Amino acid sequence: MEEKGEESEAEREKPARDPEFWSCLLQPPIAHNDPDYVGIRRLLLHRKARSSPAIDHRKEWRCNGKGYVAYRNFIRRPRNWESSANQSQPSTPGHSGRWASSPGPQSILFEADSWSSSRDLRSSSQAFSHRASFSSSISDADRQVRFVEPAYSFVGMHCIFDNCKASDGNLTICHVSDPPSILQQLRGHSKAITDFDFSSNNQYIASSSMDKTVRVWEISKGHCIRVIYGVSSQLSIRFHPVNNNLFSVGNTNKEINVINFSTGRVINKLLFENEITAMDNDHTGQLIFAGDGQGCVYTVSVNSHTGSISRSHRNRSSWSKSPITTVQYRTFSLVARGPVLLTCVQDGNIYFFSVALEVKGYLTLLCALKLAPRVHSIRASFCPLLSLEKGEFIVSGSEDSNVYFYDLTRPKHTCVNKLQGHGSSVIGVAWNHGENLLASSDSDGTVIVWKRAKTT
Repeated sequence: MEEKGEESEAEREKPARDPEFWSCLLQPPIAHNDPDYVGIRRLLLHRKARSSPAIDHRKEWRCNGKGYVAYRNFIRRPRNWESSANQSQPSTPGHSGRWASSPGPQSILFEADSWSSSRDLRSSSQAFSHRASFSSSISDADRQVRFVEPAYSFVGMHCIFDNCKASDGNLTICHVSDPPSILQQLRGHSKAITDFDFSSNNQYIASSSMDKTVRVWEISKGHCIRVIYGVSSQLSIRFHPVNNNLFSVGNTNKEINVINFSTGRVINKLLFENEITAMDNDHTGQLIFAGDGQGCVYTVSVNSHTGSISRSHRNRSSWSKSPITTVQYRTFSLVARGPVLLTCVQDGNIYFFSVALEVKGYLTLLCALKLAPRVHSIRASFCPLLSLEKGEFIVSGSEDSNVYFYDLTRPKHTCVNKLQGHGSSVIGVAWNHGENLLASSDSDGTVIVWKRAKTT
């Protein structure tokens, strides 16, 4: 009797086994997941935190250097996400939500946080099944041009404007056809202009400035027709692509303000964790993609009629804590077979995302390019889509006064061309509507317009 009593007492002292824990670990493997992480998958999906301290602890949870958010977003994604070319790779969880062989490639540097339900992410499995994922991490040494991509060859300088420095608070509108000329000088800002955007009908320009104001200009007359005063420096601005009566402004006060063009009133605002340094809209006007001063990219849902805005997703880099200088959306990419987003960070990183419009603009990191850190706020741009068989090309300025062209699909020797002619750091690049002219601007206020060679 004493022995039985001792056994029962010993059994009571043993830690209680959680049946849910063991049932999760004993789940059979799933075809599209690595069996090493099946247990973690089941636990994260089904085991609920019982108290607020448990929730805080879950946020601090790490495995192989990756956070809870990265695991959660990966396991919520639909089956057959990866293309057949990537299914044989070794598996370790990544912050981009894909599986990569090691934490080295920059495709595993992002954690995505979502303000939408997991049901939204799982409901579009058929739409996602065709998307491919790839990774690329390029050192700055690979900027040497090994061969010139014929599609992005240039015959030389088309024209030069040498009085276009934005730090003086003026906007210069130039005519680039023969002979080139200056059409308008828009004067009104008292400090440096940080960003500007054309309305979809090309009748107006909206500009933001360090002087805490936003101005709207009528291009034909060169007059400022609206001034909106803020309480902080205005850093980025975009007209709504469908409703010309709305435009969005990001500022150092950690806000995106939606402004009614007709009245000049702020009709909606949304707060963020850091200053909003760059923005772009999707082609439907239902989404804003915004980059902040700490390397985060936000997807914001927009009501085109009322101007109301709300957060949908956040992509956060675990490395980069530098300001995002470029956010550019494109409706179609040959690589992603759908819409894509390009972001450029001041620390030299360039990121290429696929965009899931059916899941409120959910971003998936496809490729990353590592260049030298920048002193200036240097911008990049997609190149024209010229062929159905080519890669994914971008163009970017640089601190060494050159303009570089990169193919993001090349694992090595990604630089395919460079243009030389500036005397200082190239900070901006932009294509004309016909995509046969490229304009590049430098920190001294010189703008060079380059003419692309004709190709068959």
